[in-house]
Amino acid sequence: MTTAVCTSASNATARAATRPAVRGTQTLTYPSFSSYMRARQPVLLRTARSLTANACDAEDLLQTALTKTYVAWERIEDHRALDGYVRRALLNTRTSQWRKRKVDEFACDELPEPETVGGAEDPAEQQALHDAMWRAIAKLPERQRAMVVLRYYEDLSEVQTAEVLGVSVGTVKSAVSRALGKLREDPELVLAR
Repeated sequence: MTTAVCTSASNATARAATRPAVRGTQTLTYPSFSSYMRARQPVLLRTARSLTANACDAEDLLQTALTKTYVAWERIEDHRALDGYVRRALLNTRTSQWRKRKVDEFACDELPEPETVGGAEDPAEQQALHDAMWRAIAKLPERQRAMVVLRYYEDLSEVQTAEVLGVSVGTVKSAVSRALGKLREDPELVLAR
């Protein structure tokens, strides 16, 4: 599966790695950072992706963490532990973003309940009806069950159902009619109405 990736963030990080860093009047370049970033970016991007909701946010998060790593490049003594440093920067940056997120809470006397939208039922009742329907369908003879599933769950036409099962259209019509009659009389489904 291919994931959409915001290439602007990774391209910006790559350009920043090849540009010299300016500290006071001194210009610093880190070719080792550039090679590290190119080699480890896919792995670190997967880590960032696991911390965020989408690919673009993950690239932004990784770019920020790599920027922090670039700034601290001279202070990092053990370059074998760079992945751990960048992962910690990813986690700290994500935690900071999460903490900065503004949450509005308002105290009120009554809890707001969602209004039911025209005919919307309780999800538990809908699930119970769904389960009862499948139990009723399971009671049908195999051939009728196959025709009902193809017609109403797979949304095939009568002609398509007949072709799939290798029977005539009239057979499909009569079998589905008998099956629907049995479903209408099922005691579990009668109670649900």
